[in-house]
Amino acid sequence: MTTTHDSQDYDEADLSIEKPKTHAAGITAVAVSMKRSLERMGPTRTAKSLLKLNQAEGFDCMSCAWPDPDPGHRHAAEFCENGAKAVAEEATKRRATPEFFAQHSIADLDSHSEHWLGQQGRITHPMVKRSGGTHYEAIDWDEAFTLIGDQLKSLTPDEATFYTSGRASNESAFVYQLFVRAYGTNNLPDCSNMCHESTSFALQEAIGIGKASVTLDDVYGADLIILAGQNPGTNHPRMLSALEKAKQNGAKIIAINPLREAGLINFKNPQTPRGMVGPGTDLEDLHLPIRINGDLALFQAMGKLLVEWDALDHEFIDKYTNNFHLWKQHVSEVDWAEVETVTGLTRAQITEATQMLRESKGTVFCWAMGITQHQNAVNTIKEITNLAFAQGNIGKPNAGLFPVRGHSNVQGDRTMGIWERAPKHFLDALEKEFGFDPPRENGLDTIDSIRAMRDGKVHFFLGLGGNFAQAAPDTNITFDAMRNTKMTVHISTKINRSHLVTGDVALILPTKGRTEKDIQAGGPQWISVEDSTCSVHSSRGPLDPPSAHVKSEVDILTRIAEATIGDRYGIEWKSFRDDYRTIREHISRVVPGCEGYEVNVRRPGGFILPHPPRDSRTFPTTSGLGEFFVSPIDALQVPPKHLLLQTFRSHDQFNTTIYGLSDRYRGIEGGRRVIFVNRDDVAELGFRDGDFVDITTKWDDDDVVRVAENFRIVEYKTPKGSAAAYYPETNPLVPLDSSATDSNCPTSKSIIVSLSPAKAGSSTTSQGGQDRVGSDEGHKSQTEPEHLS
Repeated sequence: MTTTHDSQDYDEADLSIEKPKTHAAGITAVAVSMKRSLERMGPTRTAKSLLKLNQAEGFDCMSCAWPDPDPGHRHAAEFCENGAKAVAEEATKRRATPEFFAQHSIADLDSHSEHWLGQQGRITHPMVKRSGGTHYEAIDWDEAFTLIGDQLKSLTPDEATFYTSGRASNESAFVYQLFVRAYGTNNLPDCSNMCHESTSFALQEAIGIGKASVTLDDVYGADLIILAGQNPGTNHPRMLSALEKAKQNGAKIIAINPLREAGLINFKNPQTPRGMVGPGTDLEDLHLPIRINGDLALFQAMGKLLVEWDALDHEFIDKYTNNFHLWKQHVSEVDWAEVETVTGLTRAQITEATQMLRESKGTVFCWAMGITQHQNAVNTIKEITNLAFAQGNIGKPNAGLFPVRGHSNVQGDRTMGIWERAPKHFLDALEKEFGFDPPRENGLDTIDSIRAMRDGKVHFFLGLGGNFAQAAPDTNITFDAMRNTKMTVHISTKINRSHLVTGDVALILPTKGRTEKDIQAGGPQWISVEDSTCSVHSSRGPLDPPSAHVKSEVDILTRIAEATIGDRYGIEWKSFRDDYRTIREHISRVVPGCEGYEVNVRRPGGFILPHPPRDSRTFPTTSGLGEFFVSPIDALQVPPKHLLLQTFRSHDQFNTTIYGLSDRYRGIEGGRRVIFVNRDDVAELGFRDGDFVDITTKWDDDDVVRVAENFRIVEYKTPKGSAAAYYPETNPLVPLDSSATDSNCPTSKSIIVSLSPAKAGSSTTSQGGQDRVGSDEGHKSQTEPEHLS
């Protein structure tokens, strides 16, 4: 049995359960934003940073990837509460100096919570843990690069893996993948592998491009917006402003989610008098409290009704799609009894939602992690695409497919070539531009990188941003895998758990953040990023870096490349860091749609990348048409006395970064170890509201019993059989080998668990860092705000 627990720097006895909110934002959001900002940054830095956040001549938020309005339509305060928290975390005045690391051993740091680690401030110097060392110590940059280069030169290229977080810029992502491929491998796992990889795979097969087919204006003008497996109020709060504008324009909104989220009930827009002192705006017109993993059955039932009613766009279907007849026959045979069992919804509820779809002149389908992190996620997304095809909702205004990315520039990283399965045309363009033949075999994704480190096949790990060890599934296996390497290297701004799960030698290379100025030999530099709607724009920070000893991502990566492969292939790494325009010139010749990149991205608001299905209803699929797919309804079978658990975010965190201990929209204050359970399930399992339990899962493919200890039961209005809890505390429950078919995305939204009385006590959990919990970068939630106690 493997037991996991999270070290804490707070007392679970302080945990309080309050009535969930029925609205989001408002005065409280403004107050919290200002309080956190002033505490971390002080008044001057707060003003200098927040007034530049998401502005055309400012910097892009390092939090979610929600698109910005056109430059002429942005507010002076164009940010949300969690965006302000993200800036405050990066632009904090606190510092983690070499003296701090001398005072705290790695074991001591590992005994603290993720929240405590994040509050220690910005790392000021490059740090190293030498072989056999117990502490990190300062190291000269040149020596650090030499250590890394020597280690990489001692390995064959496929014995190293190179991870990327969404925080990377387009410029650094392009340089990174170029270095890795020039080194000789396609081992380029990234956070997409853990969040929207199911989307990328499904859309690539269905429409030929793994990206959204809408713009922000399409959201504003839609007749109907369907939100599936998504909690905008916490995970991308600026979306609420767009939904409010759509409602004002006459849109209807359907929310498909096991739990009902406050932000979709009512939104009090802090930018308007109605939001600050008035009643706010009711957003959702219909909430479908679907059982976890019931989405595929729901969408097929909706398709069945559209076919029965002949509510179809036959002209679009005949001209632009393939295999409609197979899909039509399949959904016509869908069994209503099975649908109602799998979804937990009534036929009347599904019919009401489908009538709204039938009446809509233009529908935007939105989804996030509540859809992508299931075993059948790829088929579910293809089913969403089938519905869009059926009514011609691709390639026309105010309609389309909208996977909402959870991390800023995770989509841009993929565009720039961060992908273990890069397409042939991209590799051919690299060869033409740089004169070398890049490796052609697929590399390792996130899951396979962990397996390879575990099995001693990969000996070196480099992380460009992020918190890999906490972001990955099956935390204990991931930790052991990382410790099995010869060297781990992290390019980071602040301390996180991954720095404490080290290879034999470990380095932390402190980098500048988006809030900061970047001065190189060629003068002041700026970067570019891509949002969820394929819009690419510039970003430039206003603040001084935290130390003279931190470097930009591009600077660090080019120096690692020089130390590892030198002038192999004649690539001029120094020119890249001296002037980022040199990088953008190469991007314009290598990356499809980026011709004239330097000129286009300099424009206020940037430019939108081409998207054939959206722009011209052309589909770069094998058939040249949009592909209907037929999928079986294969919902998980949950044994008696078990629940289906999903992991999700608190309102006071972003991915693995824990801002604080307040999930106020759900009524949770002062703690995080809670599990939300239906009242009837609580009673049937023999517990009471407020009991402390251990959560256990057993994966059929191994003999490991995974346990997350000491969670307080919170009765919550969620579908019977469905439960929810925060990550990173519950990531150890996600088996490494439990992943989505085809995409290999962890199944963090459908974990079969059982509950037993807590063995660790009723108010606190054990300290220590040997077994800890992890998280998924990009989890999205599914919730409903009514406690039933």
